[in-house]
Amino acid sequence: MAKRLVLVAGNIGTGKTSITEKLGERLGWATGYESVADNPYLPDFYADMRAWSFHLQVFFLGHRAAQHQEAADSRNSAILDRSIYEDYYIFSRALRQLGNMSERDYASYKRIFEQVVSGLSAPDLLIYLWAPVEVLMQRIRSRGREIESGISADYLSLLESFYDEWLRNFDLCPVLTIRSNDLNFVDNPADLETVISRINKALAGRDELVLGDAPFLE
Repeated sequence: MAKRLVLVAGNIGTGKTSITEKLGERLGWATGYESVADNPYLPDFYADMRAWSFHLQVFFLGHRAAQHQEAADSRNSAILDRSIYEDYYIFSRALRQLGNMSERDYASYKRIFEQVVSGLSAPDLLIYLWAPVEVLMQRIRSRGREIESGISADYLSLLESFYDEWLRNFDLCPVLTIRSNDLNFVDNPADLETVISRINKALAGRDELVLGDAPFLE
């Protein structure tokens, strides 16, 4: 297979890290993950979101831009857990909507984001993982991460609405939507092979595909 750059997008708890790990291992692709443990702004952000949201988002943007560019420049295929595009289209919008980012900071961040992504290579495929909000809440509660203790169903629903809007207008590459509540790609090898098969078909040039409990859109 030719060298590919694949991005994994989706709401909190959809299984982005799991599918990135499994596909990287199965296909021999390099993997990249979201920078959380080494993010110097997270403690301040959770103490005062409005004061530190801009700093946090700029840190994430810089990290993901470097990660994206490194993967694009490499001779090896790569799959990245979360896309740089979600930083603006999903999370900065949510911060603004909830009053945790000022209009001034939001406008400044938007200008920085647009300048950064204008210099990045387009991905070959975006995998969008989706699951119902109630399933996401169950998964979040079961993994018991302190950092996620304040996540509500309303917040997940807000993010989902932003994902819907963003993907309706996304045209940088094909999008493969996987309904992760119906496919156990972590523990079931057959489900993982199904995902890989659909990825190969999407990379062959199909524009939009959906995997899971609804018909494929082709």
